[in-house]
Amino acid sequence: MTATAVRPEQEAPAPAPRGRGLRAALLAVIAVALVVLGGGLAVGLGIGRAATPTADSVDAGFSRDMALHHRQGVEMANLALERSTDPEVRQLAFDISSTQTNQAGQMEGWLALWGLSRSGGDHMAWMGGGHGGHDTSAMSGDDGALMPGMATEAELANLRSLTGTAFDVEFLRLMIRHHQGGLEMARYEAADGTESAVRTLATSIADTQTAEVTTMVGMLTARGGTPLPAP
Repeated sequence: MTATAVRPEQEAPAPAPRGRGLRAALLAVIAVALVVLGGGLAVGLGIGRAATPTADSVDAGFSRDMALHHRQGVEMANLALERSTDPEVRQLAFDISSTQTNQAGQMEGWLALWGLSRSGGDHMAWMGGGHGGHDTSAMSGDDGALMPGMATEAELANLRSLTGTAFDVEFLRLMIRHHQGGLEMARYEAADGTESAVRTLATSIADTQTAEVTTMVGMLTARGGTPLPAP
């Protein structure tokens, strides 16, 4: 069954608390459906017919970490849909929320198909150990972020406290850095993964987020802001 997405320009600028609860419940239902869909797509694409990826493999590690990375991106995008009154920012947030909810569902579906947990293990450890010579020693920052580009709890709390243009500027700053932080993971999977469907998704993520970073930098500049340092 195909649900009809509500375009951001059709929503009221400040939904009532009941509306936010309804949206959260709907997104939860969609997320569960996408996990099931991800597993179904995996079967259709042939994932799991050969050797099943192990918990410490590149494919499993990428699916686990990128799904978590995406979940925070969705959280910030949904906050923008609730708080922002800027049509361009709301359209961007709608696109990010829809796309990353879908992609996270696919990755969690693959993990379920492989019989692997959606959590656990050291974040990004799958990028070490001689895979292409990548140095991951500096990838876990001292600021409390779980992975590069992810916002800290303090940054999220600050974002929630803002309104108007100040909110839009900080949202764009955090989302630009969030996208930049996920790029290396996506590129690594595209180059070093073994499951073709996972590599294809990683390539799509890298291409899309690269284009969106360019778009967001332009939006940020137009609103008088400057990007945060890249992770």
